[in-house]
Amino acid sequence: MSKYLGDNEAIFVLDGAGWHKSSSLKIPSNIHVVYLPPYSPELNPVERLWLHIKGHTIKNKVYDSLQELEDAVCQFVQNLDLDTVKNLCAFNY
Repeated sequence: MSKYLGDNEAIFVLDGAGWHKSSSLKIPSNIHVVYLPPYSPELNPVERLWLHIKGHTIKNKVYDSLQELEDAVCQFVQNLDLDTVKNLCAFNY
């Protein structure tokens, strides 16, 4: 990505997930990483959507295979309506 920017710069805003903070990651000088503060779902609205999906597909359920879990999550996501997604991800900034 860095080479495609040329003289431009890019800012990546990431949450605090461990895989976003690898000590072996080499970040080019024209890419800047900004981490969201912990426990700030209002800055990362999709977190509420993930909780909704988990609550309806994983919580208190056991699947016999990874494929069954994947099928359940995919089916749930495919059946989500736009209003539900909007309501879950909307914050009154």
